[in-house]
Amino acid sequence: MDIDSIYIVIPAYEPDEKLIGLVDELAAKNTYKLIVVDDGSSADKKEIFESVKNKAQLLIHEFNRGKGAALRTAFTYIKENCKCSYFVITADADGQHKPADIMRISEALKEHPDKLVMGCRRFKGDIPLRSRFGNNLTKAVFKFAAGVGVSDTQTGLRGFSSRLTEFMLGLSGDRYEYEMNMLLEAARDGIGFYEVPIETVYLDENKSSHFNPIKDSLRIYKDILKFSCSSLLSFCVDYVLYSVIFAFSGSIKLSNIIARVFSSIFNFMLNKKVVFKNKDNLYKTALKYFALATVILAVNTFLLENIVKYVIKNEYIAKMIVEVLLFLFSWSAQRSFVFKKKGLTTDEQK
Repeated sequence: MDIDSIYIVIPAYEPDEKLIGLVDELAAKNTYKLIVVDDGSSADKKEIFESVKNKAQLLIHEFNRGKGAALRTAFTYIKENCKCSYFVITADADGQHKPADIMRISEALKEHPDKLVMGCRRFKGDIPLRSRFGNNLTKAVFKFAAGVGVSDTQTGLRGFSSRLTEFMLGLSGDRYEYEMNMLLEAARDGIGFYEVPIETVYLDENKSSHFNPIKDSLRIYKDILKFSCSSLLSFCVDYVLYSVIFAFSGSIKLSNIIARVFSSIFNFMLNKKVVFKNKDNLYKTALKYFALATVILAVNTFLLENIVKYVIKNEYIAKMIVEVLLFLFSWSAQRSFVFKKKGLTTDEQK
């Protein structure tokens, strides 16, 4: 991929002198076009921004709009002012990303222009507990939710080519959640990840970080919650039909099969359109879904009959137990088999 320009975008809110040092080092290399976004910083930071505007394009938000909004402002500027192919690298203003690591992202982009390249820390040694806990929590939940592992979900050092500009501009979120949405939507759209190991730098116990390990992890749980709501609605359809048919027929197997057929159709349409937002051919995904549903139905019926026979004599309670047991299996199978996006990979630079 022939590249006309390499842009480095640095969103900054209430920065200190570290921003000046970073811009000076990068500008001295004469390789990059630098963009600094003043995201509504206070008046006493004006001198810092004045110090960098001769070496970087300075974009200004009149009030604080958040990191996501600052990144989109820069991406829009690049799109409007560069008509050729380009790379974009995002870096933090607090000194945690070294120029040498930024250069490594640039080199990796040349080899992987279709992927989201990420500078990933290794979290070894004396790491602040907040950062260690936050990363371990979010990467575990992200892998479950997205079906692909990322070793550092919080890194702000990322790179992409001009091919992904429209994708970046279409992401939601004005604040920190923008970066998490970037990962989730990339996974959903089949955009691969490429990891570049970088130096782990924490300044003053990482107090400058705006990451909230609980709140921001919940943004990943959002997809699982949508699946849970879809499953709950489908379970209601299934359970009502099962109860009515069993009351008339007295047959566990017949009631479970008929109820499952109707609830599976309902669940398939809901998951395809709302939960996974899958755009693949309807018949192709339906074939995979109902093949999976047949397997789950067989397991479901087997477990239900045997729980009623050997564990709990109440057919209605047994039905609820079986549904809970199969919930996580159903989520994983639908995400990774039925509604899986093509091209979803994570590669790591050795």
